[in-house]
Amino acid sequence: MSDYTTGIKELDAEIGGIKKGSNIMLIGPPMSGKEVILYNIMYHGAVRNENAVISVTTRESANNIIEWFKENNLILPMSRIGIVDCVIKTLGGAVNENESIKIASSPVDLTGIGVKISQFFEEFFMKKNIKKNQLHINSLSTILMYSNIQTVFRFLHVFTGRIKAAGAIGIYVIESGMHDDQSIATLKQLFDGMIEVKIENDRNFLRMVGLSPKPTRWLEYEIEGANVKILGGK
Repeated sequence: MSDYTTGIKELDAEIGGIKKGSNIMLIGPPMSGKEVILYNIMYHGAVRNENAVISVTTRESANNIIEWFKENNLILPMSRIGIVDCVIKTLGGAVNENESIKIASSPVDLTGIGVKISQFFEEFFMKKNIKKNQLHINSLSTILMYSNIQTVFRFLHVFTGRIKAAGAIGIYVIESGMHDDQSIATLKQLFDGMIEVKIENDRNFLRMVGLSPKPTRWLEYEIEGANVKILGGK
């Protein structure tokens, strides 16, 4: 039994699971279903593997994320969910922090985001004694819009190191085609592997690179509501 799994059984079968301490870039074009893939990993981790999941959101408010799961009849165990909301203050909305939601002022506030992540890690790892933890950042592309690559690299270097030390896993979403090759190459140094997503002829494919001796096959998938359905491989 591996330390972590994605919940996409065909992908898990190809890689044999994800080793603890792994940091993974989830990279692909817009409108390819990356967020649904991430939410599936989040749900599977929290419900099936009883991990704690810390989600940093720079795209959707925390309430919108929680509502998405409710609308799709996926009941999150909120005692194991921590969301760092970097959106709501920039929209002028009012959300009070609670056990599951912490508020950062904006995606540019990397210090504030880091503090909130650390608070959740302490809560889950030290106080609640949950030893399997996941950190998801959706997305690095938004953060890179506000901060230069050196600043983002230093921020990520701290947390990828903590992921390794804690035996957790980290998944970091980035939009392909939005950033120059040098920036992507710089960030890749911090990651153990990638979930690559691509669109060919209006068909979606994903594969895992770097976590097994060779890349997995490209697996064709489609999004059905809240589900990632694998159609076959090539």
